[in-house]
Amino acid sequence: MSKIKPSKGAPYARIVGVGGYRPTRVVPNEVILETIDSSDEWIRSRSGIVTRHWASDEETVAAMSVEASGKAIADAGIDPEQIGAVVVSTVSHFKQTPAVATEIAHRIGAGKPAAFDISAGCAGFGYGLTLAKGMIVEGSAEYVLVIGVERLSDLTDLEDRATAFLFGDGAGAVVVGPSPEPAIGPTVWGSEGDKSETIKQTVAWNDLHAGDVSTLPLDSKGEIKFPAITQEGQAVFRWAVFEMAKVAQQALDAAGIAPEDLDVFIPHQANMRIIDSMVKTLKLPEHVTVARDIESTGNTSAASIPLAMERLLATGQAKSGDTALVIGFGAGLVYAATVVTLP
Repeated sequence: MSKIKPSKGAPYARIVGVGGYRPTRVVPNEVILETIDSSDEWIRSRSGIVTRHWASDEETVAAMSVEASGKAIADAGIDPEQIGAVVVSTVSHFKQTPAVATEIAHRIGAGKPAAFDISAGCAGFGYGLTLAKGMIVEGSAEYVLVIGVERLSDLTDLEDRATAFLFGDGAGAVVVGPSPEPAIGPTVWGSEGDKSETIKQTVAWNDLHAGDVSTLPLDSKGEIKFPAITQEGQAVFRWAVFEMAKVAQQALDAAGIAPEDLDVFIPHQANMRIIDSMVKTLKLPEHVTVARDIESTGNTSAASIPLAMERLLATGQAKSGDTALVIGFGAGLVYAATVVTLP
């Protein structure tokens, strides 16, 4: 017989607060067109993006996260010291170590929580939310701060016609806490590593460090390009449209929710055409509010779902207690979907 005491956590977990931060600089498509041969009409028709936010030098990954976290903690109505863990999903924090989560935890006054970063691309928020739920039910934390944050402008090749217009910067955060009833459904998640080359970093950091010009991409001035995100657009589009609708349906089924029972749909803000196609495939009723934050925010990877959630609640398009389907998908290729009750 085991001598280990069983865990004593909460019966269930829920999102109790949400916050977001968008950099002050708004970048219209006209700025992107200065470096690529395209048009505003083409960008809008292909992606749905009209503007995006780009961070200043002062708006670092940590600084944006602190702003979003402060709002989420205030929204949750708790003290920062009640945070037992900080989980940060990002691919654009350029220090391999220490984790930026530790700096954020200190700056928000969270005491001595567990703090770590994860790298799950655009599915990172769903991964972090699942980890938070487990901690609360297991009993290792009462409240968990989950942050999705990116400065993708640092990883954007402005001369790449296929991706230059896609990415934006920002941070979204939620506080996850105990709940007497189910408020975060089972997570349907996974990866398809055989497709890992479809979204990737152009140059590995060690290759850049080696500095061999003969093996590195050069810009129009003949200078070595900084590593950027590149993708096979059509392959990613087909995968997202056909496979992710199936994952979303699986998440609904796992939660015991029918499409007509949904109030809100918050997909990763990757592309407006992908969002519209998923809505059609899932046969979502007209009453379901669909997040289309990509129009003014661009693709912010791990930050896109919490940012879209925060905006829907702030504008009154969604309300506390609504049932929402969330799904993230991206580089890896990885994905995560679940049904949640909005804070």
